[in-house]
Amino acid sequence: MALLFPPGPARRLALYALVVCVLSVAAAVVSFAKGYWLGIVWVLLAGLASNMAWYYLRRGKARDGSVTN
Repeated sequence: MALLFPPGPARRLALYALVVCVLSVAAAVVSFAKGYWLGIVWVLLAGLASNMAWYYLRRGKARDGSVTN
């Protein structure tokens, strides 16, 4: 069975980016619930963090040779 996250530094960076993504989504929900338009910044940060997590996940798997394009 394949691992969800590849071992090594790419795994750690992907997990950190995923945590940032989840926290920024939570911050955006709280911000919009309170009526602040600053939540837009949190949404943009969530998008950036999710792209970074996806990138590091693919990069780690590519180095292991498990991704073929």
